[in-house]
Amino acid sequence: MQLDQRSSELLNELAVNPGLKSKDLETKYNLNRRQLKYSFDKINGWLKTKNLPRIERTKQGLFLIDPVVSSTLFESEAGNHYEDSILSEKEREDILLLLLLGKTEDLSLIHFTSALDVSKNTVLNDLKKVQERLEPYDVSVAYSRRSGYELDGKEFAVRQVLLHTVARLMEHAGAGTRFLEMTDIREKEVTFFQHVIQDIEHSLQLKFTDEKMESMPYVLSLLLRRVNQGYCIDPFYIHYEEVMDTKEWKATEKILEGRTDVPVEERLFITLHLLTANVYWADDLTEDAIPDLLEALEEMVRLFETYSCIHLHHKEQLLHRLMLHAKPAYYRVKYKLTEINEWELGLSEEFQELHHLVKQSIGPLESLIGDPVPDSETTYITMLIGGWLTRQGESIHDKTKALVVCPHGVSVSRLLFGELRDLFPELVFLDALSVRDFREYELDYDIVFSPVFVKTNATLFLVGKVLESDEKKRLRRQVMSELHGYTPEHLNVETMMDIVRRHASVTDEDTLQQELEKYVHRDAGAVAADPAVQRKPQLYEMVTTDRIRIQREAPNWTEALQAAARPLVEDGSITEDYVNAMLAEGQEDPYFMLGNQTAIPHASPEYGVQQVGMSLLKLDQCVAFDESHDVQFIFVIAAMDKHDHLQALRQIMKLSQTPKDIEKVRNAESSGEIQTILQQYAF
Repeated sequence: MQLDQRSSELLNELAVNPGLKSKDLETKYNLNRRQLKYSFDKINGWLKTKNLPRIERTKQGLFLIDPVVSSTLFESEAGNHYEDSILSEKEREDILLLLLLGKTEDLSLIHFTSALDVSKNTVLNDLKKVQERLEPYDVSVAYSRRSGYELDGKEFAVRQVLLHTVARLMEHAGAGTRFLEMTDIREKEVTFFQHVIQDIEHSLQLKFTDEKMESMPYVLSLLLRRVNQGYCIDPFYIHYEEVMDTKEWKATEKILEGRTDVPVEERLFITLHLLTANVYWADDLTEDAIPDLLEALEEMVRLFETYSCIHLHHKEQLLHRLMLHAKPAYYRVKYKLTEINEWELGLSEEFQELHHLVKQSIGPLESLIGDPVPDSETTYITMLIGGWLTRQGESIHDKTKALVVCPHGVSVSRLLFGELRDLFPELVFLDALSVRDFREYELDYDIVFSPVFVKTNATLFLVGKVLESDEKKRLRRQVMSELHGYTPEHLNVETMMDIVRRHASVTDEDTLQQELEKYVHRDAGAVAADPAVQRKPQLYEMVTTDRIRIQREAPNWTEALQAAARPLVEDGSITEDYVNAMLAEGQEDPYFMLGNQTAIPHASPEYGVQQVGMSLLKLDQCVAFDESHDVQFIFVIAAMDKHDHLQALRQIMKLSQTPKDIEKVRNAESSGEIQTILQQYAF
């Protein structure tokens, strides 16, 4: 009798953790009570065939496992005996890939059925699943009578498949023995590479993770086999000096000592494999190969602290750990060697909240690499930071989390989001969402800020699109009262001083009291403007006279928008693609409208923004935007990032809410007159 994959996992889990209850196993393996009972019936049947004591279960859900069973299982695992377990579907797919990657002869269905000990129909079904897994790599399983089954695709993509397949295979018991059997690679060759890699660790002054130490000899054996068979990669995009100047390049030369037949592209690929290998210790992380990596990580951590409202302790140690992961991650992301769709976030709710904030903070690292960082990499960073927070006793889950829901387009949402985050530094702001996205939002939140009423079980605070000073003070008092049951005027500074005196030594009580007074009563005074925003261009500096157009009328909204955007197209600020994107955006999500017949069309910068800019079209006669809105003033916004245009946008919104000034613009007969009006909004 053989034990299926799920039952085998449950048995091993219980052998390692005998104190687990039924509920624990049901939760971890996503099983119901009936499925769990079925698996343990199979386990006990299998134990009987081995003359081992059965596993009993108490009324409290505890399992009674005889020590003889545990010791037998551990001995079996140490000996790499895997013949008693049935391969799961995923394991069969990995073995099929391994056979295709390491083939030394023409492969037929007979080879596959013999290796997997399953029927022909099962193999054919598994090959379909393998094909689905290969699609993201643009690799396929091909068959011909002359060559049998083989992988078809660019060799660089096949190498990606090779790296990820070997990594997955190494996670299973008996992987080494199975690998040697399926590929006919000699154990002597693997042992040789194991010694070479140990020497490399010494020369590079680092320690690879156990997983990499285990998998790298098999990866190198397969790579060199494919090179010998003529499967060489084409020259690929790479900064040669960035790789050749590393210690890993010298290590590659040592691996290939005496192998003058290996092309430079293959040497570069093996060097990249060493550079992308995870390490758990390194003596030197100040290599010049990635000179700005530490600075990018420091900025990422600073952003995370801002977004999470948590101060991370012992940041130097945390940055060291992040560097251990980030250095290989840099090369993996840059040279497209990260795993594709391999990581599943089936983890706790708090982990997902933390991961969300890490992804919001990852921008500096993405800017350094020049590519988005995929989930498979950000997840590991999240785990590192999550462990750090646990160590210092912090929890994202315990903090008050807020959303901004705004139906007025991306730029207005970001502006409101930034202002609210500045106003409430003690809250964790998760996202700025449209109303439609809000209805489908999955993360937990406690507060919603929105200019419009939205249906929610959380606490809703209605806010204006533009937060003036008085509005900010009122809103802060309202939120603090709702959350904590007090407003600043109810706090007694002298009482706070007494508490501090009882628990700390104060060297300058007068200064401390002044600082506390200032902090507690900061809502009573004017709210300070964001200095970062004040340094941004003013509206009149963006909408210059040569970017203002006055036109009698427009036949329709499309032609009106095209006319409004023409100055920015002509001076190279945007492309025609950006104009088309704005038109499409308006059709799908008509949230460009402000008050007093003013519109602010815009789209994402990747659609064709060359430089930050704004233009204005004033129509003598309104044009219909949709059934509910007519437009007379069209400010086209071309933003390179989330910040540069916000100052000017604030001023547009203030203008749109000032009827007397809108009337002046309406009556203006020249671009110079309009510019004079815009200058009045500078601050």
